[in-house]
Amino acid sequence: MEEQKQSMPTKYDPQTIEKGRYEWWLKEKFFEAKNEGEKQPYTIVIPPPNVTGKLHLGHAWDTTLQDILTRMKRMQGYDVLWLPGMDHAGIATQAKVEEKLRSEGKSRYDLGREKFLEETWKWKGEYANHIRKQWSKLGLGLDYSRERFTLDEGLSKAVREVFVSLYNKGLIYRGEYIINWDPSTKTALSDIEVIYKDVQGAFYHMRYPLADGSGHIEIATTRPETMLGDTAVAVHPEDDRYKHLIGKTVILPIIGREIPIIGDDYVDMDFGSGAVKITPAHDPNDFEIGNRHNLERILVMNEDGTMNGKAGKYEGMDRFECRKQIVKDLQDQGILFKIEDHLHSVGHSERSGAVVEPYLSTQWFVKMQPLADEAVALQQKPESEKVHFIPDRFEKTYLHWMENIRDWCISRQLWWGHRIPAWYHKETGEIFVGQEAPADLENWEQDNDVLDTWFSSALWPFSTMGWPDAESADYKRYYPTAALVTGYDIIFFWVSRMIFQGLEFTGERPFKDVLIHGLVRDSQGRKMSKSLGNGVDPMEVIDQYGADSLRYFLSTGSSPGQDLRYSNEKVEAVWNFANKIWNASRFALMNMEGLTYEEIDINSEKSVADKWILTRLNETIETVTRLADKYEFGEVGRVLYNFIWDDFCDWYIEMAKLPLYGEEEDSKKTTRSILAYVLDNTMRLLHPFMPFITEEIWQNLPHHGESITVAAWPKANGELTDTEASEEMKLLVEIIRSVRNIRAEVNTPMSKKIKLILKAKDETIANTLNKNSAYIERFCNPEELTIGTEVEEPGQAMTAVVTGVELILPLQGLINIEEEIKRLEKELDKLNKEVDRVQKKLSNEGFVKKAPENVIEEERAKEQDYSEKRDAVIYRINELKQL
Repeated sequence: MEEQKQSMPTKYDPQTIEKGRYEWWLKEKFFEAKNEGEKQPYTIVIPPPNVTGKLHLGHAWDTTLQDILTRMKRMQGYDVLWLPGMDHAGIATQAKVEEKLRSEGKSRYDLGREKFLEETWKWKGEYANHIRKQWSKLGLGLDYSRERFTLDEGLSKAVREVFVSLYNKGLIYRGEYIINWDPSTKTALSDIEVIYKDVQGAFYHMRYPLADGSGHIEIATTRPETMLGDTAVAVHPEDDRYKHLIGKTVILPIIGREIPIIGDDYVDMDFGSGAVKITPAHDPNDFEIGNRHNLERILVMNEDGTMNGKAGKYEGMDRFECRKQIVKDLQDQGILFKIEDHLHSVGHSERSGAVVEPYLSTQWFVKMQPLADEAVALQQKPESEKVHFIPDRFEKTYLHWMENIRDWCISRQLWWGHRIPAWYHKETGEIFVGQEAPADLENWEQDNDVLDTWFSSALWPFSTMGWPDAESADYKRYYPTAALVTGYDIIFFWVSRMIFQGLEFTGERPFKDVLIHGLVRDSQGRKMSKSLGNGVDPMEVIDQYGADSLRYFLSTGSSPGQDLRYSNEKVEAVWNFANKIWNASRFALMNMEGLTYEEIDINSEKSVADKWILTRLNETIETVTRLADKYEFGEVGRVLYNFIWDDFCDWYIEMAKLPLYGEEEDSKKTTRSILAYVLDNTMRLLHPFMPFITEEIWQNLPHHGESITVAAWPKANGELTDTEASEEMKLLVEIIRSVRNIRAEVNTPMSKKIKLILKAKDETIANTLNKNSAYIERFCNPEELTIGTEVEEPGQAMTAVVTGVELILPLQGLINIEEEIKRLEKELDKLNKEVDRVQKKLSNEGFVKKAPENVIEEERAKEQDYSEKRDAVIYRINELKQL
């Protein structure tokens, strides 16, 4: 079999080992789904990043978790498809391209639709390449042969199929509705593209005069500019103050139009004056009231947020300028009698930041209730049919939204996106909806609008597989998908929509599991943002510490559903871990002396350390596999770290040096085999988390196969578990640690030989200690070692008790008591001064008042630390003085 290359450089340098490796994986097609044979399929579709810019830490986290799952399943023998792709991201991408054009002194209207789209496709090409480079730097095992884009021909066909089908079922309709309008990008927004912020505004109190001159009625508004479109004043029908006025009319100030007073249950009698102005074209609640009372809808604004011809003398003014002017005019007329400060929640466009205007518009909608009912019912079905949320608390979030659903406005006034497959007859105004244009196209005009980006990404799990062609080989084999990995911030936007569209068009859930992660925050727990300047570019982190260090930190740094705090120190700690693995592997390889895969023999005579490390490996394989299947990657990280750093590097490798540097050839051969076997299996367990370093080490090991990416996932071998040896090893480790602790306590270095007496509880333990005395001699460095159940105990000694054994270290020869007391008294003097200094600082009122809280906390922590150390030294001095 292959012999290892033994070409590992002395220093761990991630840049060197990561260079070129990804290209080799792609060239060898290790990540391509085979769609053949008896293997069980396992599918993940990547949440498609927007082609608007660079990937951030959130993307790196999200994709690393997917890479871990797919690498692990590939090694477990599944036919894995991890399908890559990107989203055209309608509003976001168009806004970026328009911004670029503005910097060149142009607008999209200067170019026209066709040329503008050419520019946008160029943008897409450039940024898609950028994203692919970032994917490669992260080491993502994606099947590029199946890469998709939400505007490619196959996906566009799926979008048309879905639109036409929903339209024909009466689930897509066109209607006038109050929508969220972004005057900056001049497009409709769905409810979830609106961010609410508290803004300091005002309540404007006005008196509308009754038409019969008998008085007036008081109303208040936060948006006085919309009064120009008022078509009624509403009161509660049971309100004794106003019952007698229902049916009368008021004169709308400034405009002079007569409008009715109506009675409607919606009005809250206890809020304000109990009377409200009704503007059906500019408020969603007023729109509903207007429908109930057949009120006219008067739109007084243009799409860009300026006032239109219906606004009379304010025509052409910006909506906020108009507000100022109208307030002044109403004050002059004595109509507006009070302005009251009012902090209220105002919707802002997620994309442009503009204040959103509730606006009457003709748009396309999806009728959500029937679709949502199916999606809610799915969660009552058997486990094998429903969608599992991990953590399961997010199912409540999902259901709450589904159960309180509103119709979905799907049209957007953009050029970049899937154009709505609807045509209007130029003469009759008839609407034609179809997958292809009408035959006599010259008589028809296509709808100018495009579909909401989420409309196409809602089809992502099946449109990417060749649907609507139900006979597509990939669709038949890889759908539904196994897991979806995404952040909790897009459960509404995306997860819920994929579920109801998947149910409607494929008859089954689009994925079995939804693994929800949180957001990456900075080390202080703040959200990363441009304004705070605390964002971190994952590519810069990789340049500094390597992809493996970043991936391991991201994937093991939190539990499912929780946010993750980023810090360079934590990534650096992982780099140290990788360095430890590198050095341990180099040591092991240097001692393998040309060992081949076929020569590995782990069944010959083994030492207690050999038996123990094989037992620990079995336990680690079982625990890692179980936890990874439950998506508990933070716990997996802890288990692997402890096994590699403590058990393998700090204990087994040190103990392996005894036979490796000894004279017995059989013991050397066994130790080499076990080193090779344990390292091989450990690299496989670690591979999904740290693909680059594990491939490099594995290629140098005696191995079987082309690449660790397609090597088999480790299985625990029950025959190699030896609980008795584990217990023996546990005892040896306890003894060695205790001796080291005592040495540290009395300031005696390991190089100095000492007397050591081990008093065993019974003969069995004494035999175990005698059998393994070589380890005790190697790691405790005694000049004289006594083991027995009956031992002669010296008067002055340091002692410790471990399971079944009492450790006795005679003080004679261990330390010079007088010198040690002198040393400790000097130490005590230093600590007294430090405690005194800190306490003076903390009792200084000036310092406590002026210093920041974190500085004060640091000083308090120092006081506690120095005090504890001082107490320990005093205790030790007293102990020694009594000897």
